[in-house]
Amino acid sequence: MTRLAKVELIVDKAHYEELVIGAILKAKTSVWISTANVKAMMHEAPIGSTARARGRYVSILESLRDMAKRGVEIRLLHAGTPSRPFRAALAKDKATVSRFEMRQCPRVHLKLIACDGGKLYLGSANFTGAGLGAKGEGRRNFEMGLLTDDDVLLDQAQARFDRIWRGKECASCKLRSVCPKPLDLIKSKRAT
Repeated sequence: MTRLAKVELIVDKAHYEELVIGAILKAKTSVWISTANVKAMMHEAPIGSTARARGRYVSILESLRDMAKRGVEIRLLHAGTPSRPFRAALAKDKATVSRFEMRQCPRVHLKLIACDGGKLYLGSANFTGAGLGAKGEGRRNFEMGLLTDDDVLLDQAQARFDRIWRGKECASCKLRSVCPKPLDLIKSKRAT
């Protein structure tokens, strides 16, 4: 059976333009992110804001938290310990936002971003400024990935993500002894 789907190659700075600005920050219902590394990242302030007029940048973590407060489900699945600046930004806001969750699994290496069940990125970029093209020319990583609206790929990728998120891979994991908190022991902040 033939399916029609938009598939776009995303290279280097296009990660910032297409993923960060064009997909993540425009999400209305959900953003699921899977990455090996998590680092603090800044993005341009929203168009029409005073901060934008002054050429200011805002933290992606702050934006994700604001989105979660508006009801967008944010899931961030990562392998390594987030960078010190990212952890510092997390520590600044002690308020619990029930629709923003982070979970760590040392085996996670897949780079996936799914927004609103309608856009899917699969590629090489970690959730860092250098990976997602938010750094200046000559400082960002060389990255490549695919952005698609293919519903079959979205379903398969989100099912894989959700299986890891819910700890369905934990029982047979050979790295459980080094896992900071096995995912099969975590209860969701909200009823599922």
